Amino acid sequence: MPGPRPKPTHLKVIDGNPGKRRLNLNEPKPEPELPLPPPFLNADAKEEWWRVATELYNLKLLTGIDRAVLAAYCQAYGRWAQAERAILELQKNGHLAAGLMIKTTHGNAIQNPLVGTANKAAADMVRYAAEFGMTPSARSRIDTGGAAPASKFDGLLG
Repeated sequence: MPGPRPKPTHLKVIDGNPGKRRLNLNEPKPEPELPLPPPFLNADAKEEWWRVATELYNLKLLTGIDRAVLAAYCQAYGRWAQAERAILELQKNGHLAAGLMIKTTHGNAIQNPLVGTANKAAADMVRYAAEFGMTPSARSRIDTGGAAPASKFDGLLG
């Protein structure tokens, strides 16, 4: 089983290279770019694309070569949103177990396939989001070197 994915050199530098391993100074450094979304993204995915891509570009974390991975994240988001809306609609219509269960042709209750779709899309979404530092745990491993803005939690830790 492979170990954790290697951290990009610029993140190792920001973190102070805690492993003290040799840094790859010849790592490719593509220029930040705000690429257009692929045309096949659904409406939810396109909306998420512009919300996230703009933030990532402003942080200088998005390049043109990242387009496919960001598209996969956004499409997973779009599928998750669609599945969750469909489940919500079933809940409104009073379906079995608030839309989480359905009855088979033999009358047995089984998990609604939309629940599996939503769960798989959410898992994919989180996996892709971590690649861009878009989860709390992924961000906690990044040190930008600057002072953090004041938080309502200041003084609680420490």
